[in-house]
Amino acid sequence: MQEELNNFARNEVWVLEEHPKDKNIIGTKWVFRNKQGEHGVVVRNKARLVAKGFAQVEGLDFGETFAPVARLEAICILLAYSSHHKIKLYQMDVKSVFLNGYINELVYVDQPPGFEDPR
Repeated sequence: MQEELNNFARNEVWVLEEHPKDKNIIGTKWVFRNKQGEHGVVVRNKARLVAKGFAQVEGLDFGETFAPVARLEAICILLAYSSHHKIKLYQMDVKSVFLNGYINELVYVDQPPGFEDPR
C-alpha cells in the first residue's frame, strides 16, 4: 500500500484539500491480491487503490474511462526507439504508467482508508 501511495506522491497525482460541499466525492478502497510462484507459494502481496466506481455517474462525474495497461503501439514505439538508439532495455514499468496522464477537470476523492492525513 505504501508503494502505491509513494507512486502517487512522486507523480504529484493529488493535492490534499477540505471536502467541498457542492461536489461529488468519489470513495476509494484497497484491493489486495497475493501473487503466487509456480509451486503455489505466495511470493508477493499486491495492493491497488481503486475508485468506488459505483458512486459515479457518467456525464456528471466522468466522460471517459481509462485502463492502466500499455497499448501495443506504445510497446512497439518503445522497442523501435531503444533499438534505433542502441539502448539496452531490461523492463518497462506498466504498473504506474497510467499516473503520467493529465485530467482536464477537477476530481475529488476520499483519502485511502487507513492512510488519512488529519490535516
